Amino acid sequence: MEIQKKDFGLIPQSHQNWQNRPEWFFNRENTDTYEQWYEGRYKRAEVWQKKVMEQLVSKDSRIKTLLEFGCGTTRFTRWWKEIGIEATGGDISPLMLSQAIHLFEGDLVMADSHHMPFKDHTFDSLAFITTFEYYKDPVKVIREAARVAKYGIAMGMMNRNSPKVLRRRVQQVFGKNPFYVTATFYTPQRLSNIIHEALKGRDYSIEWTCTGLPKWFPVQQWSVPYGDFFGLYVKLNDVDY
Repeated sequence: MEIQKKDFGLIPQSHQNWQNRPEWFFNRENTDTYEQWYEGRYKRAEVWQKKVMEQLVSKDSRIKTLLEFGCGTTRFTRWWKEIGIEATGGDISPLMLSQAIHLFEGDLVMADSHHMPFKDHTFDSLAFITTFEYYKDPVKVIREAARVAKYGIAMGMMNRNSPKVLRRRVQQVFGKNPFYVTATFYTPQRLSNIIHEALKGRDYSIEWTCTGLPKWFPVQQWSVPYGDFFGLYVKLNDVDY
């Protein structure tokens, strides 16, 4: 009897799609170098992104627990405890989570953000850090977030109002940047409009601030909708403590 040898990867080549399209986080060539990317040229940007998110979330003293969806390798998920928040991570990519389990001491779940496997108000807050850009149905995801999170939704976003967006799109034309092919870039106003649609009838407030500005710029954070990154926090006011 002749035995046929087959190569079974963690994710078969034909199953690298999500939402009926190929995604970079289902491709091991991209996910295996994710952590190194943060330790290199992106390190300075990460510092400022965390400053922005801490300022926004810490203002809501009700937040003690948080679910970060699209947690990836838990780069940010590991950080929340530094500001006194107990975090749980969720992601759709087994490739990302296979690294996360070695890096993060908390709980992890593999699930789709459009259908979060949690009861209402399981967490005080829910966070999306540079992942919301990949959702095809953002209104549904926000409604799920507002169901699972009791007090607020934190969002760290790649800003559409940035010269880097044009550079990324040019790189894609030449096949040199696979990370943003399916991404939808938002401005603070555009994202706020989607939030208004998703949370119609709810009592909430929105605060945002931008960073990701050039080193030579006189400020590194401001309330003008320009910069490579903006943090946004939705505070839900119609719930009891």
